Amino acid sequence: MYQVITFYKYVNIPNSELLKEQLKEYCKENNIFGRILIACEGINGGVSGEKETIEKFKKMLKKNPLFTDITFREQEISSNSYHKLVIKVREEVCMFREKVDLSKKGDYIDPRTLKEWYKKGKDFVIIDARNGYEYDVGHFKGAKKLPIEIFSEFPKEINKLNIDKNKEIVLYCTGGIRCEKASAFMKQKGYNNVYHIQGGIINYLQQVKNEEWEGGLFVFDDRIVSSLSDPITKCIHCGKKEMQYINCHNLDCDKLVICCKECGQKMNNTCSKECKEAKRHRIRAIQEF
Repeated sequence: MYQVITFYKYVNIPNSELLKEQLKEYCKENNIFGRILIACEGINGGVSGEKETIEKFKKMLKKNPLFTDITFREQEISSNSYHKLVIKVREEVCMFREKVDLSKKGDYIDPRTLKEWYKKGKDFVIIDARNGYEYDVGHFKGAKKLPIEIFSEFPKEINKLNIDKNKEIVLYCTGGIRCEKASAFMKQKGYNNVYHIQGGIINYLQQVKNEEWEGGLFVFDDRIVSSLSDPITKCIHCGKKEMQYINCHNLDCDKLVICCKECGQKMNNTCSKECKEAKRHRIRAIQEF
């Protein structure tokens, strides 16, 4: 039995490089794979390994005084969902390129409360803080999509929405890190009633299943999409209902597209006839970071 976990915490980390080396050494010694980003503003990561090993990793991380209250989003899987280990130090763990006072973040809304809001027909706005391709494969019912490809485009696009600043607004993302920062930004811009889902989509789905959710969940590991309910997207080639993304194996394209398994085999995991006939193809079928 294997387990994949995601975690984050906004906290001042005085020595990011030292933490990077400590985590890298621990993960290599314990055969843990994944992707962890560290910055002076905090940590954001996802790792996978044998269940017992991941439980020990969680305890190790919580022993650090900076992360005693860190929480984890957990999923049981049949094999490692990462194929390598990447730990990097960055300027921001969640690239935004806007100065944000994270102490002014919006209020948490727990999954069961959000479910009740839907059930009672409460008047609120729900906004997807993820990238457009993540929204396309799966989202909350009635959620507003922002036409963004990277999170740093959020400030520009959110300003284009004509939303009453006294309206109750719910933001969401995969594990909570992006919507937490986005909620603080919106509070700075004068929105008075901003909420963000505690633990993100993963926590919601674990607590109340896929009620009020449509499609699959884009994840940042080798699975790419976690299947949750019926697909809402179609294969780029045959038009069959499908939710699995691939990166076009033409190295000069690398476009992210929905493609069913059968068409992937026929088209050599490419998005078009031109890409299939291209000379430079990806050798590995595993998604690279």
